[in-house]
Formats: sequence, structure tokens, C-alpha cells
Amino acid sequence: MKRLVILAASALLVGCAVNPPLHDPAYAASYPEPVAAMPGTPGTIYRTGYGITLYEDVKARQVGDILTIELVEQTQSSKEASTSTSKDQSLEMDAGILLGNPITHNGRPLLENSISASRDFDGTGSTSQKNSLTGNITVTVAQVLPNGNLVVRGEKVLTLNQGDEFIRISGIVRPVDIRTDNSVLSTRVANAKITYGGRGALADANRQGWLARFFNSPLWPF
Repeated sequence: MKRLVILAASALLVGCAVNPPLHDPAYAASYPEPVAAMPGTPGTIYRTGYGITLYEDVKARQVGDILTIELVEQTQSSKEASTSTSKDQSLEMDAGILLGNPITHNGRPLLENSISASRDFDGTGSTSQKNSLTGNITVTVAQVLPNGNLVVRGEKVLTLNQGDEFIRISGIVRPVDIRTDNSVLSTRVANAKITYGGRGALADANRQGWLARFFNSPLWPF
């Protein structure tokens, strides 16, 4: 009974976080701070606090501004390893001499002995991985750093007929890397953190059951 309780508890630990949260507060949209309206002078064309920029573009530059990130992530890695070791060892011990005569019993030497050992090991391994993520996600500026760089973050949630999908991204963008259409490549985002996942019928169909995850987890000692 005790073993069954331990197995059930371990399975529950392995099965935790099967369905990730659909919204993460850490990626919530940022909004500009409200500015108090300045009193206007009756009869004037221009009012203080409502300036018009004639020579600025539409690029994001302040907290709350919107920026589109074009996802062009592609990664590929491979690794191979091969190990081979061998060791041979032998030890021989002659019969001892005591007072000029060999130590024997009934004519057979007592201390004469020999030991030999041999060990061999051969191991090979290889792994390869390839990932690709393309698309667009629009985020907001969360902070403007003293050097002018922009801290951006945001998420996109898609609700489909067979489940939900979400993508989240955060990082730091240089204003000079923002293109004229107010977009930037994901490869230009520093300290980028990109998360893509989903939940629902399709995600459950592509996920191992809790018992299979338990046997493949580090909790399984064999």
C-alpha cells in the first residue's frame, strides 16, 4: 500500500502543469501614463500639451507604444560522441623464501599466485535538433532604458475549435533596428524570451500520458 501511495504521489508530481495558463501577467500590455490636460486659451489654434510632430515617423519610442516583431527563428544543432577505453592488468607473485628454502606444504608452494584483469568499454552517441518559428506578434513598450533602448513584451492567444494556442515574447530592442513600418526582426531582439505552446484536444493528443511521463522522468530509479 505504501508503494502505491508513493507511486501515485510521484505520478501527480510528474503530471503537474499539463495545461499551462492561457494568459501570463508578466506579458500583459503596458499603457502610457496619463497626462493631465493643460488649460487652453480661448480663441487660439494651438493648445499647450497637444503638440503636433511634423517630422517624426511612427516608430515606437515611448512606454505604451506598439511594435510588431517578425518571428524568423531557425535553430539547428547536432552532436556526436564516441568513447573507447581498455585496460589490462596482471600480477604474479613467486613462492616466498624462508631461511634459504621455498615455503611449501607437501611439496606445493604456498605463496605462489597470479592475478589478471581486463576491462573494455565502447560507447557512441549522437543527437540532432532542428526548430523553426515564423510569424508576427505585436507587443507594447514596457520601459525605456537610459540609453534609449526599449524593453518590449507581449503575448498573442488564438482560440481554435480544437483548443488554444499562445505565443509570448519579451526582450530589448534598439530603436535603430526598428524598420520604417514599425517592425523589427526577432533576431534583433536582445535577451529574447520566446514561448510557444497550446492546450486542448490537439495538445493532449501529442502529449504522453501521466504514467508514461513518470517512467521517463528522473523520479523513476531504473
